[in-house]
Amino acid sequence: MRLLALALLLPAVSAQPQVGARQPAADPADVSTLDGIVAAYYEVVSGPAGQPRDWARDSTLHHPDALILIPGTDADGATTLEATDLAGYHARSGGIAEAGFFEHEIARRVERHGAVAHVWSTYEWRQAADGPVGGQGVNSIQLVHDGARWWIVSWMFDGRRDAPPVPEPYLPQ
Repeated sequence: MRLLALALLLPAVSAQPQVGARQPAADPADVSTLDGIVAAYYEVVSGPAGQPRDWARDSTLHHPDALILIPGTDADGATTLEATDLAGYHARSGGIAEAGFFEHEIARRVERHGAVAHVWSTYEWRQAADGPVGGQGVNSIQLVHDGARWWIVSWMFDGRRDAPPVPEPYLPQ
């Protein structure tokens, strides 16, 4: 009986898609280490006013089923949560290319267990590469390693205008 159950189960298990099986090839420098993928994560969103962002490269960093969650505030002051996929995020992010946007990491905390990593990445942003700091925040990035490379599976940040300041444990030491 166990052999029959195993024989019936094996085709179903082997038919499951591999992590990232539908993705175009990524630059190994972008995805072979946590440092590389986090650096690429910031590079693709940053650039001067009028410069299109490299969304094709961004797509190679993210798992095909990646989820982006963005907290906001409604008219009554309650916290809302917008969930989208990567294509939805790209579609709504045209304003950062029009105005100019430079985001860079200033501190990082990593928690990892096996193939799963959670990166708390504190950032500053500017509208010009050498301009004044426009703000700070913390990106919460969840990743998985498939044995060959890292994939971003989800991320979120507190995008509310009234978000609290970055707390001490997430600031540069």
